[in-house]
Amino acid sequence: MQVWKTALATALAAAVSVPALAQSGRDAVLNVEQSDQYERYLTDGQGRTLYLFTKDAQGDGDGQAASRCHDQCAEVWPPHSVDGEPQVGEGLDPSLVGTLEREDGTTQLTYGGWPLYRFVKDQAAGEVKGQDVHGFDGEWYLLSPDGTKNDAQ
Repeated sequence: MQVWKTALATALAAAVSVPALAQSGRDAVLNVEQSDQYERYLTDGQGRTLYLFTKDAQGDGDGQAASRCHDQCAEVWPPHSVDGEPQVGEGLDPSLVGTLEREDGTTQLTYGGWPLYRFVKDQAAGEVKGQDVHGFDGEWYLLSPDGTKNDAQ
């Protein structure tokens, strides 16, 4: 069963163009989505789900957020890279929005100090396949509008 899951993950990663995901994800808009299962969580301007990585350094006040997801990790969990000034939708706190500069020079959006990512298996707006996923020596979770980990199952 594990071999099947690994093969599926590899096939999905190969089938999705990470540069296309990254390119289409450069909007600097954050919104809130709501579902019965996950309650309220962050999405980008196209309604695609955003996640936090527990291995990252969460920024706070004087402390700068830092991404620990690079190379193969960033292929499976593309960073929410942005161009322009971040904008937040209704129900979000503008003071929790920030950015960080990644090692490759791109700008990644943060919320509540957490660097934000998409999941390669989320192919359309509203899909949530990355909640409570364990990988790359950490865990992946939705982010609540208050800037905290959403651990709804």
